[in-house]
Amino acid sequence: MKKIIRLFYLVVLIFPALSAFSQKYKKIEDTINLNKEYVNVSNEIADMQAKLTIAQNDLPAYRSKANDANGDAVDAASASSDQASKATNGSVSDAKSAKRKANKSYDKAKDSRSAKKNLNEQEDKIARYNRDIEKKQHRLKELDEMRVAIYAKIPADSIPDIP
Repeated sequence: MKKIIRLFYLVVLIFPALSAFSQKYKKIEDTINLNKEYVNVSNEIADMQAKLTIAQNDLPAYRSKANDANGDAVDAASASSDQASKATNGSVSDAKSAKRKANKSYDKAKDSRSAKKNLNEQEDKIARYNRDIEKKQHRLKELDEMRVAIYAKIPADSIPDIP
């Protein structure tokens, strides 16, 4: 038991140190590559935010289509049910009409299902963009920390003034 506790404490102490050793950019010569990656990640964030804004602006239209399709499906199902009840006591033409209304009702139900699926896909896309933006912002934070670590190693009089 004592060995497990000691091993646990050892892992707890070593784990934070791993991030310090895993820095990709460590020297002043690496700042060029760091700056390139910083610009690339910043541009990717801007692109994702633009896509996220577009997706969020499209979401009300998807919701509206899904609600309309659902309402149409409910109305068609009700009309089909009414027509079917008439056809049970009616003629052959009533039965054919009931069949047509049942087919229309089925088509409306498929349209409703499709609209709901599109709405869910749009919501998933928005969630995915938010997740990706969060990851990229975390990467920017890591790059900032690497930049600070590099500048901390350089003597203060050799760093040019950064506007």
